[in-house]
Amino acid sequence: MNSETNPPAPQPPSPTPETFNQPEPAFGWTPYAEQINGRFAMVGFLGLLALEFFTGQDFITWLGFR
Repeated sequence: MNSETNPPAPQPPSPTPETFNQPEPAFGWTPYAEQINGRFAMVGFLGLLALEFFTGQDFITWLGFR
């Protein structure tokens, strides 16, 4: 009789918090696209607030429409 046994098969790594909720880049209405659009919207909003703060004019006036 052979007393040797096969070692257990390696298990795939369990998802970590860093890799668990990361959507894959894709085109169309995907969670990844919505996340990126939201981030760009936040940056744009902060940019408009900074513009108004530093120039003392709102965006419409700064463009010359008023």
